[in-house]
Amino acid sequence: MSFDKAIEHKKEHRKQYRGAKLVDVFCRNHGACPWCRENRQYKNLKRIEQAKSKENEEK
Repeated sequence: MSFDKAIEHKKEHRKQYRGAKLVDVFCRNHGACPWCRENRQYKNLKRIEQAKSKENEEK
């Protein structure tokens, strides 16, 4: 049974997505809003900053 048919015949019992996260209305988990992106990429951004500071020290 396809997903559309399941909804039509009341066989689907998944909860609907309701509300938004606190940060952004359009955001879901692993979203592309700036807040989620920063949280996801925190470790990588710190590594990039360290590499740039090393380059500046060497010059």
